[in-house]
Formats: sequence, C-alpha cells, structure tokens
Amino acid sequence: MIDFGRVQKELQECSRDMAASGIKVSPKSDNLARLVGTIPGPIGTPYEGGTFQIDISLPDGYPFEPPKMQFATKVWHPNISSQSGAICLDILKDQWSPALTLKTALLSVQALLSAPEPDDPQDAVVAQQYIREYQTFLGTARYWTESFAKASSLGVEEKVQKLVEMGFAEPHVRSALEAVGGDENLALEKLISS
Repeated sequence: MIDFGRVQKELQECSRDMAASGIKVSPKSDNLARLVGTIPGPIGTPYEGGTFQIDISLPDGYPFEPPKMQFATKVWHPNISSQSGAICLDILKDQWSPALTLKTALLSVQALLSAPEPDDPQDAVVAQQYIREYQTFLGTARYWTESFAKASSLGVEEKVQKLVEMGFAEPHVRSALEAVGGDENLALEKLISS
C-alpha cells in the first residue's frame, strides 16, 4: 500500500524548495499515485533553458519500490528513449532505497541529463551518435530542447486559436493549455486523449 502521508510530505518539501532547485512535483489529478515532475535543463548542457515534464506513477509498494518515471517531454539523450521517454537509471530500478524521495529521484534524472552514460544506453541510436558524432548529437539535443522543452514563442491566444482550428472546443483548449503550463504539444496530447 502506498504511504500517502509520506507522498504528501514529499510534495510539500518539493514546493518549499522549488525556487532553489527548480524541481516541481504535483498530482496529475486527485490521485496521489499519478504525479507530474518538472525539472529544468541543466546549465551548460544542450538541455539548458528547457523545462522537462516527467510522468510519475507510484507502485503499491512505494516507498519500498521505486517510482516509475518517464519523460513526457521529448528529449534526445542516450539514456532516455526518444520514442517512449523511458529512462535508464539505476536508482529507478535495482539501486532504489526507501531513503530516497521523489525529489532526489528527479535530481538524479536531472544529473543524468548532465552526464550521459552512452555505454549503458536506453536509446542505442542516440548513444551511437553521442559516441561517434558528438557535435551532431549536441545539435540534435539542442534542437529537441528548443522544439519540445521551451515555451513556444506563440502567445496564449495564438495557441488557443490554432487548437480551436483543429476542431477542439475553446473551453477545453484553454483548460488543457492551463493544465500543462501553456505547452502546445502537451495540450494537444491531453485534448486527444480526453
């Protein structure tokens, strides 16, 4: 059984430290087993300036079992699937400890963005590019950060208009954009799935 008291304490800790760490965790709905984590791209990396959303599912055994995390924001990185967002990180698997928290797990994911492990890849194509054509890797990672992890330069009204033109009702468009912090791509995914 998930220790929801602990989860609430962890959420409070994250919101207290958010200004310093930039890391945010919030419930996806009323259900505390489904959360969304947000991490800033580390400075000095091709992910700098991006804001990355991570879907978090807590298993019944949490905190004795690791949270399941995957990137909702597309990212070009050897240890993150460019297709599914799956993350290859030891503390999310066999190196998990109940002493760790959602915040420390997200800090580890953020550290992984700074220090890829191409020899233990989640995405073999990206890992090969990282090893063989590092400059191309950097350019692609920067491009993906610009395309998927930065708030679009389009204003809110332009985004609303664009999504309404796709056939979605304006109130739904506005609430979807609000729910995902104005990210047009995530709002579109939310509208399609609802």
